[in-house]
Amino acid sequence: MKIYNLTRKINEIGIVIILILFIGSFSTFSDVSEWENILLSDNRTILNNPGVGWVLHFYDNVPENYGSKLEPSDTVDEFPSLSVIYLRIAWSFLEPEEGNYNWSILDTPSQRWIAKGKQIALRITCSETPVPWATPKWVYEAGAKGNFFIPLQGIQEKGTHWEPEYDDSIFLEKLENFLIALATRYDGNPEVAFIDIGSLGVWGEGHVWHSTQKHISLETIKKHIDLHVKHFKNTVIALNDDIITNGQKFETLSEKQQELLNYAVERGLTLRDDSILVQGEDNSYFSATLAEHFWKDKPVILESSHYGYSKEMGHWKDGSKYLQAVEDYHASYVSIHWWPREFLQENKDLIEKINLRLGYRILPTEVKWDKTVKISDKTWDISYRWVNKGVAPCYKDLYPIITWKDEKDGIVAIFTDDTFNLRQLPVGKPQETKEVEKKANFFLPLLLKEGTYSVFISAGSMTGTPEIQMPLTNEDKAKRYFLGKVNVIL
Repeated sequence: MKIYNLTRKINEIGIVIILILFIGSFSTFSDVSEWENILLSDNRTILNNPGVGWVLHFYDNVPENYGSKLEPSDTVDEFPSLSVIYLRIAWSFLEPEEGNYNWSILDTPSQRWIAKGKQIALRITCSETPVPWATPKWVYEAGAKGNFFIPLQGIQEKGTHWEPEYDDSIFLEKLENFLIALATRYDGNPEVAFIDIGSLGVWGEGHVWHSTQKHISLETIKKHIDLHVKHFKNTVIALNDDIITNGQKFETLSEKQQELLNYAVERGLTLRDDSILVQGEDNSYFSATLAEHFWKDKPVILESSHYGYSKEMGHWKDGSKYLQAVEDYHASYVSIHWWPREFLQENKDLIEKINLRLGYRILPTEVKWDKTVKISDKTWDISYRWVNKGVAPCYKDLYPIITWKDEKDGIVAIFTDDTFNLRQLPVGKPQETKEVEKKANFFLPLLLKEGTYSVFISAGSMTGTPEIQMPLTNEDKAKRYFLGKVNVIL
């Protein structure tokens, strides 16, 4: 009998324990059920964001390439993710007389696209093959040393073109005066995405194979870097990879090349490579390893060969090497180095693939929040996962922002998670991108009233201004994306 009662007692205790565990688990489930959980995915929208996109060459080797076919009202709006207009032009066009400048050459095409929210980029060259006097002739007449040459034939006494001695004191003095004038107009100007160091070598690429074939010393290159850094203190400055490598394929850099690379990094420059698909197959590009020293802090810029030339030589093929270069260099900008509509018409699939990886592509993949908020509790809990599906970081500080709106589209509350900088999201190869989870607790704003409000998510400034597009649906036309509802009670 005692044994029976003991067994009965044990069974009763067991039932009670099970009931307690069940009730506890039910209570926990009940708490979880008070949270809204939204899963999000990339809708493959082509974005138009700052610091990333396609670069249209308006001026190139000659002023007629490649903007001359465009009417003054034509800004090629149909080109997806076109963000920068590139103005590469010889110094002699801009300063035909010492101290007298023809800025209209830059400002006239610029304003067409600036009005559409685009930026410009500049390269001012001192040696060209199509232009006999890329450096103004008055610099030569002032006593600057240099050499006449015939393109691809080197220095010739009766050469058709002139190239300065890049370390000549008179040349450097006149060049610095020009850079002062240029920087006065464009340094720190939000309309300018970047400026190249274009004062070295033929086409501004740092090599001299097509001009005098006369070596440019490491010390001279440093002088030109210093001149640009001195006067362009607030604008991204790009150094051509050929200035470091002389355009040659390499396994390891020489001691002087390594010294120059280190100097460029220390001086805060970024990298551009102008040689993508000038050759084909394994020689499609050489300098992806150099990009490792730049892309984590500065946007890397890629310029393809002239598309028509590359296609004619059989190097372009399906353009997949251009896409691979974007991956390998972690590029933020790529060029339209041809007549833009012809390039677009023949490469639509490639352009879309590049746009889905180029630069940064930031979005949340999951957002959870407490869907019932008591004003008396004074705080609100939320958690989210974010990912960067691009090949490069966003190079400005960027934070998650939650916005509550009422039924009249009025902003009821702004919550910025200033402890989570989205520029630090990791980047990886396709299908290997890593999500980062973060939880946040926000104080409620003053004067909050009871009601049901719409919840939006965005990415932007620390003070709550959305600044980038994200590949999500249900945008409110101000870069905020609808997620769901939240109920506010007393």
